[in-house]
Amino acid sequence: MYLVIIGAGNIGSNLIELAVDDGNDVVVIETDEKRANEVSAEYDCLVLNADATNHSTLKDADVDRADAIISTTDVDAVNIMVMLLAQEHDVPNLVSVVHDPENLPVFRKIGVTLIENPQRLIADTLYHSVRYPNVGDFIELDDQTELVELDVTEDAPMDGELLATAKESGALPDGCLVVALERDGEIRAPRGETTIRAGDTVTVFTDDSALSAAVTAFTEDHE
Repeated sequence: MYLVIIGAGNIGSNLIELAVDDGNDVVVIETDEKRANEVSAEYDCLVLNADATNHSTLKDADVDRADAIISTTDVDAVNIMVMLLAQEHDVPNLVSVVHDPENLPVFRKIGVTLIENPQRLIADTLYHSVRYPNVGDFIELDDQTELVELDVTEDAPMDGELLATAKESGALPDGCLVVALERDGEIRAPRGETTIRAGDTVTVFTDDSALSAAVTAFTEDHE
């Protein structure tokens, strides 16, 4: 893919590394000269030390052939302007970081794929790591629901439980649904006749009120 990335800060630099390592053609636009030089020296990509809200800069980046443009700056106004300009060039995929929730309607009206408040996402991850140390990974789907990845431990309430009867027995809390299971390196879709075993890695859809109970069900020993 041909990708135009705006900003080489903390988010942008990690994105640049991923995109370049994956073999994409990458153009980076960064206003800070020092950052631009650092990226140019480290990665095999074209770096423009320029203002992405300037139409001529996007033309220099050959935005007309871009498969996607991704704006990662910490200023929503800049990100909005970049998305509007990219829209004029019919870039098929518009992606942007959004810091202020009040700006979400503007981005949505443009048709942007959103990355909402990355600082909050980092904070959520850190908090979950402390609050639920047995959670391998989590994805917050909205304000009330999330997906969590749990390694099933021996003698946990769900160890040896059949999914079809787990809620009836009280082992699986209400508000929880097992949506994926990994066993012996193989990912499978769980069914009613699936028996959960210690050593399995399960992905559980849960609402916030049931999260603690879900963690206990799969990872904590009986008292």
